[in-house]
Amino acid sequence: MLQVNGVSLQYGGKKLFEDVNLKFTKGNCYGIIGANGAGKSTFLKVLSGEIEPNKGDVTLDKNERMSVLAQNQNKFDGETVLRTVMLGHRRLVEIMDEKDALYAHADFTEEDGERAAQLEAEFAELGGWEAESEAETLLNALDIPAELHYAMMGDLDGKQKVRVLLAQALFGDPDVLLLDEPTNNLDLKTVRWLENYLLDFENTIIIVSHNRHFLNKVCTHICDVDFGKINLYLGNYDFWYQTSQLMARQQRDANKKAEQRAAELKEFIARFAANASKSRQATSRKKELEKLTVSDFKPSLRKYPFIDFKFEREIGNDILAVEGLTKKGYFENISFTVQKGDKIGIVCDKSTAVTMLYDILTGKEEPDAGTVKWGKTISCSYFPTNNSEFFDGCSLTLVQWISQFSKDHYEEYLRGWLGRMLFSGEEALKEAKVLSGGEKVRCMLAKMMLEGGNFLILDEPTNHLDLESITSLNNGLTAFKGCLLVTSHDQELMNTVCNRIIVLDGTKRFDKNVTFDEYLDLMG
Repeated sequence: MLQVNGVSLQYGGKKLFEDVNLKFTKGNCYGIIGANGAGKSTFLKVLSGEIEPNKGDVTLDKNERMSVLAQNQNKFDGETVLRTVMLGHRRLVEIMDEKDALYAHADFTEEDGERAAQLEAEFAELGGWEAESEAETLLNALDIPAELHYAMMGDLDGKQKVRVLLAQALFGDPDVLLLDEPTNNLDLKTVRWLENYLLDFENTIIIVSHNRHFLNKVCTHICDVDFGKINLYLGNYDFWYQTSQLMARQQRDANKKAEQRAAELKEFIARFAANASKSRQATSRKKELEKLTVSDFKPSLRKYPFIDFKFEREIGNDILAVEGLTKKGYFENISFTVQKGDKIGIVCDKSTAVTMLYDILTGKEEPDAGTVKWGKTISCSYFPTNNSEFFDGCSLTLVQWISQFSKDHYEEYLRGWLGRMLFSGEEALKEAKVLSGGEKVRCMLAKMMLEGGNFLILDEPTNHLDLESITSLNNGLTAFKGCLLVTSHDQELMNTVCNRIIVLDGTKRFDKNVTFDEYLDLMG
């Protein structure tokens, strides 16, 4: 069991955690969530011992082993792939190295023999004889082929290194497994494998992730980092989200009623305190007022943007017809027709092919062959995966930037739209060119909402967004009454928004009215 006792951590004047007390027990999977900057990854480092808290301590039961997903991809560049995986159980590798050194002695002594016997016993107890086979099995499952097992880590590309480091973390059945964003750079097939692996994992798992589907699938508990506290909730991410929203509404309603009652009491006291016939009632009301307290309810440090796509012109019967669309090097002979109510998820292993398709549909590129026919009632709004043309070198303030896409140029009106996307006060006066990746995405979404298109095309819209923004975007697209095409690595968004899936693989090879999860089940 991993136990956190009175842990507090502060950097300068910023308090991250205060008096945290938690127990992480065997057989459970804990998801660590919180606003950007709340300290989720820092908390994992406290648990692993990489960072010492200012107060309190973290204890792990004697003889239990912790494994951590390494974040430095280049740390093991001087090691072979197989040895890197086995270094996930460092004591086992130390035994192997010491054994090899002993057996290499030209003058093998009786003392060497005794030490070797001790090492062999510990080696067997730790499962050393099966270790290499286990490491190879993990690598194969993570699509690292056998011919790379003895390659040097420095010769692998970034995506391959991520998989090897994941295998390292999983190796040797650790008692406590710490994973910081384990699904980053993994394809859908590998993410599903990891989900199933962790569902069968019998020890303790603690995860930081922005992947809501992943958190929903594997987590038994949620640890919410907010206001310097870490509160533990039973259930997965969706259960926590619904519960937290309900609790916040109930608290706000209770506060509103208390404030109304306080106002009524104050008014009565002011009117009748000096009236002898009403003095007893006024005194009674005063006592009630003194007892009446409005809870010090703090809204979460999380901030959810307001995303709501509205349009004025209703969609006619003719929406979009694509016939025999071909672009050399990307795809050929693609045909499909969009019907009313279609929210289509486009799936393709080659992201550049999807981007090219969207660019052709929106007129940014020309096809080599085929036609694109839009209905007369359709107004399309496009979210490109690369938004650099909108921001690079742009010295406009955000108010000026958003004004380019609005019919109404009144500053308060524009500030209202920016406020929806969490740019309030001085934030609205920042220059567009200095925005972070997530801020640029929120600006692009504000642009789309202002455009009021009844047909949306979105190419990886969740990139750079935090969990709160992804959740808001998901809700906005689910509520959208028009048609859309979307490509996203966020499985939860694809599954809850899309009612039709089209798969591209050089040409169109799948097109059915199914949810994303139903498509995955059909594909096995």
